[in-house]
Amino acid sequence: MDARTLRNCFGKFATGVTVVTWFEGEEKRGITVNSFTSVSLDPALALISIDKNASAYKGLQGKSFTINVLSADQEAIAWQFAGKQQEGLQIDWDSTGIAPKIKGSIAWMECKPWKVYDGGDHDLFIGEIQQIHQQDGDGLTFFQGKMGTTRGL
Repeated sequence: MDARTLRNCFGKFATGVTVVTWFEGEEKRGITVNSFTSVSLDPALALISIDKNASAYKGLQGKSFTINVLSADQEAIAWQFAGKQQEGLQIDWDSTGIAPKIKGSIAWMECKPWKVYDGGDHDLFIGEIQQIHQQDGDGLTFFQGKMGTTRGL
């Protein structure tokens, strides 16, 4: 099978949209990730999958990170961190703690590195969740290459 056909097949699974963020010195960095899942409640662990060819891959190595679950009105932020420049976009950051958070996200999980596993052309980063936050609101979704929302669910 070719990679495009496989990607299209994976695209039939609707996911939420997250932006994983970390500090690079004083700078805030991030990457849009929809390959995210819970792993364990005790200890509290979450997994993200990052392409080894992504520009963010090396920057994330050994770093604490935040998984920001985007709200329905944060689509521009998702595209920005997916590498599609959004003119005039202003991101409201919370820079406290071990990794930056995107304000307005419906949830975030601040993680310290736990383990990294080889996953073919991706690495699976497992983070130990240190702090969490959640609020009411509709989430941003991704299905067949298009953004949507959880409104009406």
